[in-house]
Amino acid sequence: MLYLQDHFYFKDGCIMSTAKDILKEAIQLEPTEKVKLVDQLITSLDKPDKDIDELWAEEAESRLDAYRQGKLKAVSLEEVLSKYK
Repeated sequence: MLYLQDHFYFKDGCIMSTAKDILKEAIQLEPTEKVKLVDQLITSLDKPDKDIDELWAEEAESRLDAYRQGKLKAVSLEEVLSKYK
């Protein structure tokens, strides 16, 4: 069981660091170690999900059909990127 007491998390009688504590430690890492940590965190979030993949495939097909039928217009890469300048 995981529970909070005085800003520390306890699980099975062991103290666990909070995300804030972990961040404080991570900031102290060398840049290459930070990159490795970030890569591992992102990789841990990127798990295949058949249901989500199917939904995205359906969405892509729907958008392509709408474009081909003239219901959806194309936007140039320059136009998209200009929003972020």
